[in-house]
Amino acid sequence: MKKGFLMLAAVAAIAFTSCKEEKAADKVKEENVAEVAERDANAEGTPKMSFEEEMHDFGTINEGDVVEHTFKFTNTGDAPLVITNAKGSCGCTVPSWPKEPIAAGETGEMLVKFNSRNKPNNQMKTVRITTNTESGQEMIKIKAFVTPSGDTAAKS
Repeated sequence: MKKGFLMLAAVAAIAFTSCKEEKAADKVKEENVAEVAERDANAEGTPKMSFEEEMHDFGTINEGDVVEHTFKFTNTGDAPLVITNAKGSCGCTVPSWPKEPIAAGETGEMLVKFNSRNKPNNQMKTVRITTNTESGQEMIKIKAFVTPSGDTAAKS
Protein backbone atom coordinates (compact mmCIF):
# COMPACT_ATOMS: atom_id res chain seq x y z
CA MET A 1 0.00 0.00 0.00
CA LYS A 2 2.82 2.34 0.90
CA LYS A 3 4.62 1.56 -2.41
CA GLY A 4 1.40 2.18 -4.35
CA PHE A 5 0.93 5.58 -2.71
CA LEU A 6 4.56 6.56 -3.44
CA MET A 7 4.20 5.41 -7.03
CA LEU A 8 0.99 7.43 -7.46
CA ALA A 9 2.64 10.50 -5.93
CA ALA A 10 5.65 10.16 -8.28
CA VAL A 11 3.43 9.86 -11.36
CA ALA A 12 1.35 12.85 -10.27
CA ALA A 13 4.48 14.96 -9.67
CA ILE A 14 5.81 14.15 -13.13
CA ALA A 15 2.45 14.87 -14.76
CA PHE A 16 2.07 18.26 -13.07
CA THR A 17 5.60 19.45 -13.83
CA SER A 18 5.76 18.28 -17.45
CA CYS A 19 2.33 19.29 -18.73
CA LYS A 20 2.39 23.02 -19.31
CA GLU A 21 0.04 24.86 -21.59
CA GLU A 22 2.82 27.01 -23.02
CA LYS A 23 3.56 26.35 -26.70
CA ALA A 24 7.11 26.29 -28.05
CA ALA A 25 6.14 28.73 -30.81
CA ASP A 26 5.19 31.31 -28.19
CA LYS A 27 8.78 31.32 -26.89
CA VAL A 28 10.29 32.42 -30.23
CA LYS A 29 11.38 36.04 -30.09
CA GLU A 30 10.35 38.23 -32.99
CA GLU A 31 13.88 39.67 -33.45
CA ASN A 32 15.27 36.11 -33.79
CA VAL A 33 12.80 35.37 -36.59
CA ALA A 34 13.95 38.49 -38.47
CA GLU A 35 17.62 37.58 -37.93
CA VAL A 36 17.13 34.06 -39.31
CA ALA A 37 15.20 35.38 -42.33
CA GLU A 38 18.02 37.81 -43.11
CA ARG A 39 20.67 35.10 -42.71
CA ASP A 40 18.80 32.77 -45.07
CA ALA A 41 18.38 35.53 -47.64
CA ASN A 42 22.16 36.12 -47.63
CA ALA A 43 23.05 32.42 -47.80
CA GLU A 44 25.79 31.49 -50.26
CA GLY A 45 23.74 29.01 -52.25
CA THR A 46 23.50 25.28 -52.55
CA PRO A 47 25.88 22.84 -54.20
CA LYS A 48 24.46 20.19 -56.51
CA MET A 49 26.22 16.94 -57.39
CA SER A 50 25.48 15.87 -61.00
CA PHE A 51 26.97 12.55 -62.13
CA GLU A 52 27.71 11.66 -65.76
CA GLU A 53 26.24 8.25 -64.83
CA GLU A 54 24.65 7.10 -61.58
CA MET A 55 25.03 3.37 -62.32
CA HIS A 56 27.85 1.37 -63.85
CA ASP A 57 27.49 -2.20 -65.13
CA PHE A 58 30.71 -4.23 -65.05
CA GLY A 59 28.99 -6.92 -67.13
CA THR A 60 30.17 -10.48 -66.51
CA ILE A 61 33.25 -10.91 -64.34
CA ASN A 62 34.86 -13.92 -62.67
CA GLU A 63 34.50 -14.54 -58.97
CA GLY A 64 37.57 -13.20 -57.20
CA ASP A 65 38.12 -10.35 -59.68
CA VAL A 66 38.61 -6.88 -58.23
CA VAL A 67 37.19 -4.30 -60.62
CA GLU A 68 36.97 -0.53 -60.37
CA HIS A 69 35.14 2.34 -62.02
CA THR A 70 35.58 6.10 -61.82
CA PHE A 71 32.35 8.05 -61.49
CA LYS A 72 32.74 11.62 -62.79
CA PHE A 73 30.59 14.40 -61.40
CA THR A 74 30.17 18.17 -61.68
CA ASN A 75 29.10 20.64 -59.03
CA THR A 76 26.22 22.26 -60.92
CA GLY A 77 25.16 24.29 -57.88
CA ASP A 78 26.24 27.75 -56.81
CA ALA A 79 28.32 26.93 -53.71
CA PRO A 80 31.34 24.71 -52.99
CA LEU A 81 30.53 20.98 -52.78
CA VAL A 82 31.95 19.15 -49.75
CA ILE A 83 31.90 15.35 -49.54
CA THR A 84 32.24 14.30 -45.92
CA ASN A 85 31.81 10.53 -46.33
CA ALA A 86 31.10 7.77 -48.82
CA LYS A 87 30.24 4.22 -47.85
CA GLY A 88 29.53 1.07 -49.84
CA SER A 89 26.53 -1.12 -49.06
CA CYS A 90 28.94 -3.90 -48.02
CA GLY A 91 32.63 -4.33 -47.32
CA CYS A 92 33.24 -5.56 -50.88
CA THR A 93 32.52 -2.07 -52.29
CA VAL A 94 35.05 0.62 -51.38
CA PRO A 95 34.79 4.24 -52.59
CA SER A 96 37.53 6.90 -52.71
CA TRP A 97 36.48 10.54 -52.96
CA PRO A 98 38.07 14.00 -53.10
CA LYS A 99 38.66 15.46 -49.64
CA GLU A 100 38.87 19.09 -50.79
CA PRO A 101 35.78 21.17 -51.70
CA ILE A 102 34.69 21.15 -55.34
CA ALA A 103 33.94 24.71 -56.50
CA ALA A 104 30.74 25.53 -58.38
CA GLY A 105 31.15 24.50 -62.03
CA GLU A 106 34.15 22.28 -61.30
CA THR A 107 34.36 18.49 -61.75
CA GLY A 108 35.49 15.70 -59.50
CA GLU A 109 35.91 11.93 -59.53
CA MET A 110 34.91 9.13 -57.20
CA LEU A 111 36.67 5.78 -57.61
CA VAL A 112 34.65 2.71 -56.60
CA LYS A 113 36.35 -0.69 -56.23
CA PHE A 114 34.37 -3.95 -56.09
CA ASN A 115 35.88 -7.21 -54.83
CA SER A 116 33.84 -10.14 -56.16
CA ARG A 117 35.40 -12.78 -53.89
CA ASN A 118 32.59 -14.89 -52.37
CA LYS A 119 30.00 -12.84 -54.31
CA PRO A 120 28.70 -15.19 -57.05
CA ASN A 121 25.82 -14.45 -59.45
CA ASN A 122 23.97 -11.11 -59.82
CA GLN A 123 25.35 -8.31 -57.66
CA MET A 124 24.01 -4.78 -57.17
CA LYS A 125 25.85 -2.50 -54.74
CA THR A 126 25.24 1.10 -53.73
CA VAL A 127 27.53 3.84 -52.49
CA ARG A 128 25.91 6.43 -50.21
CA ILE A 129 27.65 9.79 -50.37
CA THR A 130 27.24 12.27 -47.50
CA THR A 131 27.49 15.83 -48.84
CA ASN A 132 26.42 19.39 -48.18
CA THR A 133 23.85 19.24 -51.00
CA GLU A 134 20.20 20.06 -50.34
CA SER A 135 19.29 16.40 -49.72
CA GLY A 136 22.48 15.79 -47.73
CA GLN A 137 22.99 12.40 -49.36
CA GLU A 138 23.59 11.21 -52.91
CA MET A 139 23.78 7.67 -54.26
CA ILE A 140 25.56 5.81 -57.06
CA LYS A 141 25.33 2.11 -57.97
CA ILE A 142 27.38 -0.65 -59.52
CA LYS A 143 26.25 -4.02 -60.79
CA ALA A 144 27.82 -7.14 -62.22
CA PHE A 145 27.16 -10.78 -62.95
CA VAL A 146 29.85 -12.75 -61.14
CA THR A 147 30.60 -16.12 -62.71
CA PRO A 148 31.02 -18.56 -59.79
CA SER A 149 34.43 -20.14 -59.41
CA GLY A 150 34.84 -23.92 -59.11
CA ASP A 151 35.26 -23.51 -55.32
CA THR A 152 31.85 -21.85 -54.93
CA ALA A 153 30.11 -24.43 -57.14
CA ALA A 154 31.62 -27.27 -55.07
CA LYS A 155 30.29 -25.71 -51.82
CA SER A 156 26.71 -25.50 -53.13
